[in-house]
Amino acid sequence: MSQSLPPSSPPNWGAQPAGSFRPSAEFTDDELATALTGANLPGLLGSLALLTGDDRWIETPYLPTAPRDLGDHDSGGFDEPMQQRIRQEAAAVLRAWRDGTGTFPDTPPTPERLTRVLSVMLADSIPTDYGTLLGEEMGIFPRYSEPQAPVDPDFRVLIIGAGVSGLAMAVRLGQAGIDYLVVDKNDEVGGTWHENVYPGCGVDTPSHLYALSFDPKPDWSTYFAAQEELARYWRALADRHGVREHIRFGTRVHTAAYDEAASQWNVTVEPADGSGAAETLTADIVISAVGLLNQPSVPNLPGLDDFSGPAVHTAQWDPELDLTGKRVAVVGTGASAMQVVPAAAEIAAHVTIFQRTAQWATPHPNKGRAVTDSFRFLCEHVPFYLAWYRARLFWRMGDKVWGLLQVDPEYPNLGRAVNKSNDRLRAALTAYIERELDGRPDLIAKSVPDYPPYGKRMLIDGGWFRTLRRDNVELVTEPIHTVTANGVRTADGHHHEADIIVLATGFNAVDVLGSFRVQGREGRTLREVWGEGDGRAHLGITVPGFPNFFCLYGPNTNTGHGGTVIAGTEMQVQYVTAAIAALIDNGWAAMEVRQDVHDAYNRELDEALATTVWDFGGTTTYYRNNRGRIVTNSPWRYVDYWKRVHVPRLEDFEITRRDASVAVTPTR
Repeated sequence: MSQSLPPSSPPNWGAQPAGSFRPSAEFTDDELATALTGANLPGLLGSLALLTGDDRWIETPYLPTAPRDLGDHDSGGFDEPMQQRIRQEAAAVLRAWRDGTGTFPDTPPTPERLTRVLSVMLADSIPTDYGTLLGEEMGIFPRYSEPQAPVDPDFRVLIIGAGVSGLAMAVRLGQAGIDYLVVDKNDEVGGTWHENVYPGCGVDTPSHLYALSFDPKPDWSTYFAAQEELARYWRALADRHGVREHIRFGTRVHTAAYDEAASQWNVTVEPADGSGAAETLTADIVISAVGLLNQPSVPNLPGLDDFSGPAVHTAQWDPELDLTGKRVAVVGTGASAMQVVPAAAEIAAHVTIFQRTAQWATPHPNKGRAVTDSFRFLCEHVPFYLAWYRARLFWRMGDKVWGLLQVDPEYPNLGRAVNKSNDRLRAALTAYIERELDGRPDLIAKSVPDYPPYGKRMLIDGGWFRTLRRDNVELVTEPIHTVTANGVRTADGHHHEADIIVLATGFNAVDVLGSFRVQGREGRTLREVWGEGDGRAHLGITVPGFPNFFCLYGPNTNTGHGGTVIAGTEMQVQYVTAAIAALIDNGWAAMEVRQDVHDAYNRELDEALATTVWDFGGTTTYYRNNRGRIVTNSPWRYVDYWKRVHVPRLEDFEITRRDASVAVTPTR
């Protein structure tokens, strides 16, 4: 069946709830024609295929070539006459959609068709089981649950943290009609994007992926957004969805303790600034949304306390700190250093970088580029254009990369790489570094890593290697011996004078939920159950002995192969929302994951991690604890993890009914 649409109406089979992004049909013929001159043709063809339901847009002669790099491949490999033909034909279809004169499908595409269209757009082979996940990412298929039974007005969910995952959880609970309270130590939402304000701070995931699937942002100003624009997105999202009225800012959680008799949590909170007395909040459900990257890792450098100038961690940056004309010592060469160093070098008198380990960094054609007006127009006005752009990035920078991380024990060059594709990537990245540092063999020797790509987090080069060539920048690889009153002395005895020390040393990610005390059944704490820096959870979400307690971005949920943390977070939010809905619908008092289910999952997890580049070793990484276990990263592809969390298996839980003190295991 098909439908003739009234003016300004998109297809009516979008899955997302009210308040979600919808393209606007308010545009003129001239505006459309102008924007189409800068269109990404593979994305445009994919949009036409869904809007019309016609396969002609994904068949000869409308078949793009494969992208040659990480760029957008706007031309699709078509010659100029064919490019003009596509734009003209697209304009006709979009005018008909705008005017309500066309006929369009009234049912959504099948998952199989979505994978077929994406495969054609990228000249790639997308697995057929990817289709439903794609549809959810694109807002075509639903990704939210709500209770069917009336919700007790006294039922309360407490979310700890108003960062990315906390806001996503809050929005979904609000849509499901479940009352919630968010507590956060800061005075504003955004988490890491509120706290991290160091020079050059921004996202190294493409901007268009760094937004919730049900509330994407069509008007990013750059392809890799800076901190302030990211912070504005999360603040605006909280306003759009009414989350702010459910938040207590300036509130730090001290302890969350489970009351077995009452089947509820007692959460002790106190003013973050220490200005008042502690109080206890009660909740039926507690959700930790503090994530993995919330506790700065401050290195134990001898003499650091004796330094006479400012010594600041990038995650605790003082906005009033001015680097202009100063001698700046930067400790670390990870993601934050790769952003702060190029920014500092532009204004500082001298920047000295102290490197422990060289980093692999890949170029991206869109890094540093502003988004064009035509691109924003098409995202805002062409149905599925933004959704397809996100989907293409999701595949190309996510699961397509996964194979590069898998160890082939038979590979003859095992050591410098973990498999043949990984070795090809190593060669390409090495050649890139050598081109960037041509004529500087000293810097090349210091900058080419001696471990396989992805052994540490893969970084996006935003001018790092070019910055190393500057006259006012020095890269030091000698270990730090001690910090003095006016600089840093290295192991070779050389003293490097400094006015300011910047600790670009990341976060203590393995200390999961280390910022507050969680006490479950029989008074046992998570720290006692886990041990130091050794967090484990079923699916990274639930822990035996801690009923009605859920983690977002918990142990082993970091997708180290690429993509975006947002996608994994939304999958976890869906799982938690569905579990809470099941608890409400069944009238249960509590649910906790079974010990055998938890243990079996973690055995499988460890076995999968043992075949990855992270376990292979060759370098230090924040992914592993001091015993060598990988605590932060997930070994699964997005689609594999999505299959595990898409619908909670209620038989995986021990259930406590409200009318009985004996726990029971449900069956389906």
